[in-house]
Amino acid sequence: MTDSIQLLKELTAANGIAGREMQVKSIMKDYLSPVSDAIVEDNLGGIFGKKTATNGSKSILISGHMDEVGFLVTKIDKDGFLSFNPIGGWWNQVMLSQKVTVTTDDGKALRGIIGSKPPHILSPEERKKTVDIKNMYIDIGVNSKEEAEQAGVSVGNMVTPYSEFETLANDKYMTAKAFDNRYGCALAIDVLNELKDEAIDINLYSGATVQEEVGLRGAKVAAQTIQPDLAIAVDVAVAFDTPGMSGQTSDSYLGGGPVVIMMDASSIAHEGLRQHVKDVAKQHHIDVQWDTTPGGGTDAGSIHVANEGIPTITLGIALRYMHSNVSVIHKDDYDRSVRLVAEIVRSLNDHTYNNIKW
Repeated sequence: MTDSIQLLKELTAANGIAGREMQVKSIMKDYLSPVSDAIVEDNLGGIFGKKTATNGSKSILISGHMDEVGFLVTKIDKDGFLSFNPIGGWWNQVMLSQKVTVTTDDGKALRGIIGSKPPHILSPEERKKTVDIKNMYIDIGVNSKEEAEQAGVSVGNMVTPYSEFETLANDKYMTAKAFDNRYGCALAIDVLNELKDEAIDINLYSGATVQEEVGLRGAKVAAQTIQPDLAIAVDVAVAFDTPGMSGQTSDSYLGGGPVVIMMDASSIAHEGLRQHVKDVAKQHHIDVQWDTTPGGGTDAGSIHVANEGIPTITLGIALRYMHSNVSVIHKDDYDRSVRLVAEIVRSLNDHTYNNIKW
């Protein structure tokens, strides 16, 4: 078995916004290769380990995504401060004074800080307003454009949040950047690892796509490349167990088990697959939470409409503080989601596929 904590730590420490997922892909390839019959890569950057069915002709895609939310350097001013554009969805209020990592073209990591005017010089009216992203900048600790360039910074460099992997007071609560969606990357590896010595009756492709955070782009390519008969998009779900969140559109909470997203802005869970997941969870006594996310989307949105249509569902775990420098998940949720996906794969064959497809 892999050390799941170490795996999550390595994956979240890697830096990779949409279109710059190379560090993450390298780690995934190292972990996928020993537990796969073959490695399948698409031309956009997606990577998947394949486990061949002993019997059966159908296939299932288990897909996380490698990219995290971050930024792209768009300008270096004369004093060496960096302008940037968000890559993925950001809320202005969580960005100020946060540490970031600027990755240069030669792979050097430079620490930066997102800055703006201090409150001391703001008018009372200005203090009531959130700061517009266009008025923020990144300070890397230089005093000129020339010094920034000498450090290796150039327009087009990737910028990612900086936050170290740690456990909290209860060590089952883990915090890091990029659990959205290095969680799904880790699960894809751990599912293959759990099944590596078993015979299965469906061809399994388990890995991760690229460029999910900017419009589910890599999922289109992966689905066309692999052409699966079924798919599970593995992604995080919003946790509703913090002050101000309880009792809103969902009751999903950390420690409550895997979350099945029945509907979001990009897809509706396939009914036959939803019922099958429900039956598998019940049979194996795995507590599952059921959720809808009307304001978001996952790779399921691209996968389910690919080719001639692919029965698809989204499965994940509850996550606190989504799309910020930090996030929090629960170890039990991670372990149970790996077990649930593995049991789903074990349950599948040509006959169950025909029952699911209706």
